Amino acid sequence: MQKVSFKLGNFQFRELHPNIFMGTASDRYAGWIGQIYTEDRYAGRITRRRKSVGGKAFVEEVLPVESVEEYFQHFRVLELDFTFYRPLTDKDGNPTQNFHVISKYCRHLKKEDKLILKVPQAVFARKLRRGGTYLENEQYLDPEVFTRQFYEPARALLDPWLGGLIFEQEYQRKQDRGSSEDLAADLDTFFTNIPGDTRYHVELRTETFLSAPVFSVFEKHGLGQVLSNWTWLPPLSRQFALSGRRFFNAGRECIVRLMTPLGMRYEDAYARAHPFNALVDGMLNNQMVKETVKILQESVDHGTKINVIINNRYGGNAPLTAQHIAEQFLGIS
Repeated sequence: MQKVSFKLGNFQFRELHPNIFMGTASDRYAGWIGQIYTEDRYAGRITRRRKSVGGKAFVEEVLPVESVEEYFQHFRVLELDFTFYRPLTDKDGNPTQNFHVISKYCRHLKKEDKLILKVPQAVFARKLRRGGTYLENEQYLDPEVFTRQFYEPARALLDPWLGGLIFEQEYQRKQDRGSSEDLAADLDTFFTNIPGDTRYHVELRTETFLSAPVFSVFEKHGLGQVLSNWTWLPPLSRQFALSGRRFFNAGRECIVRLMTPLGMRYEDAYARAHPFNALVDGMLNNQMVKETVKILQESVDHGTKINVIINNRYGGNAPLTAQHIAEQFLGIS
């Protein structure tokens, strides 16, 4: 396994390994100033916005979009997850706010930069939260909505930089979920009726669905299994074992998403991690880091490119978490 030495102290992850793409979920955090971002460069241009999480109010400090230029001096891939909440065009083909934000990103990207987008929940969620409750999603697995309102505008904007699309399905409680066979049939129909692409990856947040019928659909359509360290999912090693430790993606890529500590709800992880400028005691689980590194090593040995996407909520600060993972991969600690 080839390993390349580099300056971990300066948060330089671009040369970790040719087949390893280290990156984060979102990018414009002022809490990363002094790590990824230069303070003087954004003086007077930090936006403050209020956010309510779990009934508590927080203030987020956000850098301008142009900070992505500095981001990519350190990382090789970036996940833009705000596309999960709104398509790129409305039903009449008019650009949404997300379309315009991504257009701004395009002005600051170099040819070697790589983006991963989350597919809107309006396409892949069975239920959507509306007015404090969850309602059936009438557009669930609608190939037309996906193709016209997201896929085609995404390609038009980002094709040189678009490295992956993540289809994330919400956790489904036992009393609400169907069978794995039913889900497999639905996914087969959906992926048969959308444009073929080697950049599709699916994240299922219900362990029961990590099953042979579903993985058969992944294999048929070349869909990547997203290995996600998330609240109610089993450890990464268990998820990978359930699929027979196979890499399904037709583009020979894998995505690992480090979202929240196992067993910790989103609102609790957010509150503990905010303002995302340091690691938080008790959040970064060393055993989970070791599992990530093991999958890194296995993908490299397999000749599969692997994208490691780190959320601040996983350990408190994504750049420092990336540093821990890189150190263990290189055998420094």
